[in-house]
Amino acid sequence: MTYKVFVDGQEGTTGLQINEYLAKRPDVSLLKIASDKRKDLAERKRLINESDVTFLCLPDDAAKESVTLVDNPDTCIIDASTAHRINPDWVFGLPELAPQQRDKIRQSKRIANPGCHASAFILALKPLVAAGLLPAATQIAANSITGYSGGGKKMIEDYQSPARIDAPRPYALGLAHKHLPEMAAYTGLTVAPIFQPIVGPFYKGLALTAFIHPQQFTRPASPADVQKLLADYYAGEQFIRILPVDLEGNTDGGFFNVEACNDTNRVDICVFGNAERMLLVARLDNLGKGASGAAVQAMNVHLGVEESLGLV
Repeated sequence: MTYKVFVDGQEGTTGLQINEYLAKRPDVSLLKIASDKRKDLAERKRLINESDVTFLCLPDDAAKESVTLVDNPDTCIIDASTAHRINPDWVFGLPELAPQQRDKIRQSKRIANPGCHASAFILALKPLVAAGLLPAATQIAANSITGYSGGGKKMIEDYQSPARIDAPRPYALGLAHKHLPEMAAYTGLTVAPIFQPIVGPFYKGLALTAFIHPQQFTRPASPADVQKLLADYYAGEQFIRILPVDLEGNTDGGFFNVEACNDTNRVDICVFGNAERMLLVARLDNLGKGASGAAVQAMNVHLGVEESLGLV
């Protein structure tokens, strides 16, 4: 069977990457919009309703507008914007979230793609909350360093210009990052984390670090205990790798490689520390599992085809 797929916002970073993932697939027919019609509502509406799956790679307001154009009840919308991530009428497109999540994605025609920082945070913390090791009312502090491609065309131009930026830049210092609502909602935490991201002078790659005090746990647990809990939760997940507790093996002379999952749909989760303090570090490609790869994975689940089709 061949599925018709339209990318609304095909010239943005996420849209281009989705097109690249799908272009070589014999089971996908990509519907393209002419450049001069990208803002033509009638043409966008026609393509959306002709498709089996439409990806929205647009700013929030434009994504909401696109949803209003849907007349075909069989068209599945996968929205890569922030607009619908905690909307109860939409399913969160993270198959590894919980045992029933794949069934929800398969059955829904409205799927909200997770944010890159949020995916890393949720995948690292959800198992601890689900197991009752972390109380739901725990406030977690976390930071995340990510490549500049996550900032879109303007930021990419800023970093790749002759007067390029060479230093890491912390941002969202008002502590109100747009991923906070989904970070709390899908970990099971009732308190949003203290979260502060950093954009680095490299194209892609992301590593989120959550700071854990074992005194926050409801029962004694060592780094090895936490690692086993994570490994048990994600047993059988092809895109999630829980690394052994091994400082030397997981670093290069003590330095952590943020880019080691680039060009894959993989997430690596590491536990560092000791009985007094711990770090949970989740690493992914911010354009892969953090955006386009996750969207294609959700599409695969929804269509009932091999989940890893077109992904690495």
